[in-house]
Amino acid sequence: MRLTVIKRSSKIALLALALLIGVSFKVHAQSVAASAPPAYSQQQIDQMTAPIALYPDQLVAQILMATTYPLEIVEANRWLKNPQNAQLHGDQLAAALMQQPWDPSVKSLVNFPQVLTMMDAQLPWTEQLGDAFLAQQADVMDSVQRLRQEAQSVGHLASTQQETVSNQGSAIIIEPVNPQVIYVPYYNPTLVYGTWPYPDYAPYYFPPIDGLVYAGLIGFGVGIAVIDGFWGWNSWDWHGHRIDIDDRRFEFMNRGRSSGEGGVWTHDPSHRHGVPYNSPVTRARFQGAAAQSRANFRGYAPQIQNHVQQGSEQRSNNLARQANNTPRAQTPTVSVRQRSQQVQSAPQRRASPAFESFSRGTEARAQSQRGAYSRSTMSAAPARSAPSGGSRGGGHTTDERRR
Repeated sequence: MRLTVIKRSSKIALLALALLIGVSFKVHAQSVAASAPPAYSQQQIDQMTAPIALYPDQLVAQILMATTYPLEIVEANRWLKNPQNAQLHGDQLAAALMQQPWDPSVKSLVNFPQVLTMMDAQLPWTEQLGDAFLAQQADVMDSVQRLRQEAQSVGHLASTQQETVSNQGSAIIIEPVNPQVIYVPYYNPTLVYGTWPYPDYAPYYFPPIDGLVYAGLIGFGVGIAVIDGFWGWNSWDWHGHRIDIDDRRFEFMNRGRSSGEGGVWTHDPSHRHGVPYNSPVTRARFQGAAAQSRANFRGYAPQIQNHVQQGSEQRSNNLARQANNTPRAQTPTVSVRQRSQQVQSAPQRRASPAFESFSRGTEARAQSQRGAYSRSTMSAAPARSAPSGGSRGGGHTTDERRR
């Protein structure tokens, strides 16, 4: 009896200590966030969001959520380039995606191979946009709306046969005409928004593919049939500066794990896999939070958190070894750029001629293999065409669905 009481007392003490550490960490994060200046200026954020601001609302949300998990973007794109996976469609693709450990936002982008490939090829842009969204979510959302208003004011954003553009209060909403078929728009950000107001921060531009149907300055490629369960699970609350999600569907895609916030998307550090947070605000808010939250939830002692963190780091190393069959890594974590180089060093499936035209053929493939964005930083240099080589992957189009 006495031993049982001692064990209970020890468990209560450990739980209290874990709770105290969690509260202290949260207070510290809030203090850092309140004192730290914004990580990115309005000009820099507009520069980053310009290539995707005119995408359909739900696709923009999926992209922004997925940018916060850059290592999983690399892994998902590599998975999609495997010929066995590239031929999967519909229910078969959905079943295969359910077996993957990636965040639901990353899984959902597999059905948009051009977008996924672009995000993988342009990792610095992807990482920085993700950092901005984590540190300044409201500013990023305001940027998307501000750019939409600019495009609409100069007559370059209106409803078409592919998508519907509507105004709901002060927010501009972009939705597919057919909710079962999504068209990814292509446009030149230096033209579609009128006169770009920040000469020192020219917008990023991802060249379009050939054979587009243009409506003004915006073109559309082949419609992509949605995969049941991986579209329509998120929506914007533009005025509340948040992304609302369907909890039940999110948990289903996330192998039983909830978002943790009851209907509102929040970043899950466990899907970060050791990739460092660049902003002091996000470092203070999320660094080590994955191990801590799991330990607290399960009632483990804080000492066990080190073991949980090592497990996350080990997974990151395993991903790197699988990419190029290298021996066990000596470093505790693998950066996104290192992972990209390792992935690109593995044999690549040749891009199809249709996707070659998305950028500049041979040059695009060569630049994609280097795994580097055309600009390594969000600098004041003039905008240049960003390569987007790679494979169409699944190519999940409406024509294929008919077949």
